[in-house]
This record gives sequence, structure tokens and C-alpha cells, in this order.
Amino acid sequence: MAEITIGIDLGGTRIKAVAIDEKGNILHQHYQPTNDGDDTIWKNAIAVAVREIHDKTGNTDTLIGISAPGLPNANNSAIAYMPGRLQGLENFMWTEFLKSETFVLNDAISAMMAEARFGAAKNKRNVVMLTLGTGVGGAILIDGKPYQGSFNKAGHIGHMVIDSEGEPDVIGMPGSLEDAIGNCSIEKRTSGKFISTHQMLEAYRNGDDFAAEIWLTSVKKLAIGLAALTNILSPEMIILGGGITETGSDLFDPLEEFMSSYEWRAGGNQTEIVKAQYGDLAGAVGAACFAREAGRNIN
Repeated sequence: MAEITIGIDLGGTRIKAVAIDEKGNILHQHYQPTNDGDDTIWKNAIAVAVREIHDKTGNTDTLIGISAPGLPNANNSAIAYMPGRLQGLENFMWTEFLKSETFVLNDAISAMMAEARFGAAKNKRNVVMLTLGTGVGGAILIDGKPYQGSFNKAGHIGHMVIDSEGEPDVIGMPGSLEDAIGNCSIEKRTSGKFISTHQMLEAYRNGDDFAAEIWLTSVKKLAIGLAALTNILSPEMIILGGGITETGSDLFDPLEEFMSSYEWRAGGNQTEIVKAQYGDLAGAVGAACFAREAGRNIN
């Protein structure tokens, strides 16, 4: 029987679970609502998903990976810090609860793992990924391995400072990249004219000058942030995922124009910028990948 690993993405709205084989083929998938607010419900929902996959695949000897918001502990056995939501997640030991070896990873790093192993960055060694949505998430791959850093905090690229005179973001950083392009700040950036990035982009496509000014300023700041990352980390590829990337050429065309101005392309070398291939199941697939590799390292 093929080696099977379970990956679970614990989101604020939905729990997504998959079983994958060693080639990344999805053998089974399972969706449930999270019901954030009652940790007994969502913890048991994860246990139900695991049992269902065991029953469907006929394999109960599986490693499990969990993708979740927050910072994992040093050995990736639990989320150590996740304030404000999913109460009951912090320091919950999943291996004991699920009766199977379980590894826990930050959700942005999980998404990057899916892209690095089976998606846009397959066979790449040094990669940066950003997710552009409500906020801006991030993850780093160095020499083919996810880089979590001290305290497992690495990859919070959204809190990079773009404007030192800007207002503090959610963690207190002034003028952050997250506030420059994340949907969380769209009303503030447009003085209340637009309530979503989608709405602003509709106006932009229809020739609205104000929407164009706001959008292109946001993309310019994104390019400045990405150019800074190329200087610091020198990745061979930057992957952009998340809902804002669904705008397609409205994002990628002006982004390339700004990058041509800001990126230091010594020797004619430039960093490839691509759209993420995985969507809804990136976190679950990436968590499974991480669990498989972590399990091999301890065996």
C-alpha cells in the first residue's frame, strides 16, 4: 500500500482534511465547519475527519499534520501562541488527542510546503511565499526546507515596514505591507469609499481615477517589499497566493513594471514571481508534507 499521510487545515470557518500519497495525489478529502467558539466541537470534528480517512483508506498507521494560525512550539507538537480566536488551541497536544504522531505548522508555512513539494515551486530550493488576502501572510523556504526561525516566528512578511510614518498595524509596526495591500485596511485606505478590494478593483477596471491611484499605490508598495526581500534572501522564486491574486493581470502586470524599477537585477538575474497553484487545500496538503518529512527525521 502507498504511504499515506493525513493533512488537516484548521481555519476559522472550515476544517479541511486530506489523505495524500507520496506523490501528492489526494486520495480522500473531508470538509466540516469549524464552529469557532466551542473548542470541544472543532477538536472532535478533527478527530472525526481522521477516523473517516482511516476508514476510507483502510490505513490507521498514519502520520498527521495540522495547519493552523499562530506560532507553533519548538518541536511543532502544538500551537504555542494564538491570541484572540480558536480558544483552546494554544498548547493543545494533538498527538495525545488523536492517538497518532501529529505535527503542527503555521498555516502560511503549510501553504508554502504544498507549493514547494507539488506546486509552483516544485524542485526549487530557495523560495518566498506571500498570501494576499484579509492580511498578508508569508513563508520562507531555505535550501529546500521551511525556515521557521527562533520562536517559530519567521515568515511574518506582512509586518514588514514600508512606510515608517504610517499608522501602526495589528502588532504595532508602522506602515506595514499588510496595511498597504491587505483587505483589512481597504476602508481606511479609501476613506470609506470602498469596503473591499474586490469592489475597488471593479471601479479600477471601469476607469475610476481614485481607485487607480489607491490600487497602483498598493501594488507599488508590494513591489518595494518584494524587492527588499530579494536583497535580503535572494530567492529564486516568489509565490503569491490568496484572494487578491485572483485579480490576475490587474496585479501582476503593474507589479512587474514596479519590480523592474526596484529590484536589483545584478548580472541580469531577476526573481521569478508566480501565482500559487494550490488554492483551497494548500494548507492541508502542506501540513501532510511537513508531517511526512518531520516523521522521517525522528525515526
